[in-house]
Amino acid sequence: MTDLLQDDEYERRFAGVAKIYGDSAFQHYAQSHVMVIGIGGVGSWAVEALARTGIGELTLVDMDVVAASNINRQLPAMSSTLGHEKINVMAERCRAINPRIKINLVDDYLSPDNVKALLATAPDLILDCIDDVKAKLALMLHCRFNKIPLIVSGGAGGKLDPLKIRVADLSKTEQDPMLAKLRAQLRSKGICKKPKEKFGITCVYSIDNLFSSADVCPSAGLRCGGYGSAVVVTSSFAMVAVAEVLKKLDALQAKNT
Repeated sequence: MTDLLQDDEYERRFAGVAKIYGDSAFQHYAQSHVMVIGIGGVGSWAVEALARTGIGELTLVDMDVVAASNINRQLPAMSSTLGHEKINVMAERCRAINPRIKINLVDDYLSPDNVKALLATAPDLILDCIDDVKAKLALMLHCRFNKIPLIVSGGAGGKLDPLKIRVADLSKTEQDPMLAKLRAQLRSKGICKKPKEKFGITCVYSIDNLFSSADVCPSAGLRCGGYGSAVVVTSSFAMVAVAEVLKKLDALQAKNT
């Protein structure tokens, strides 16, 4: 294999990646920098998948700490990690998976006020796993005007069936109120005003109907407000999103060769 795989231990860890994606693609992954914004029910699983695929550099953006309410769906959440910063827990996992990986930690929430500063590290691609509409809009605008490849996760809460996850341009997403709101706000700013015009923003979303927790929440002791989340869905969102990240990295490699 290549120089990247001369070390026997490294080869044993990642030979499977090179075999299925190709040695050239694996080399490119090892030299790629992906930023994941939001290390929650979708983002944490995405980080794990990126690390296990041999991505050479990851930037993790989040300011949250692990809480008991995260345990049902978030990878870093366990009894032993309660109160720990999510980005630190995931960084430790990534280094245990791939000691050669470079990890950048941003202990902050992305907002319209800091988007330019947080993205100054110039990643090759950004995976958006946040659920704040204002922050997502600011990120979309910044990436559009600076030509930064962006993959966006829609809402995974209130969804039950992982087989109903889809991938489409923002112009064609369905059954996702958050993405619909973002689409409308971009059009109100004069971006892609024609209904069939593509935004050039790849989104992962679900066509499943939103499931009301009130129907299955008999106990007064449970917090039944809002939508519940199922790990079989949030983790599946992440895997589909990472598959799209890898496709985009492959396309970038082909474009530059």
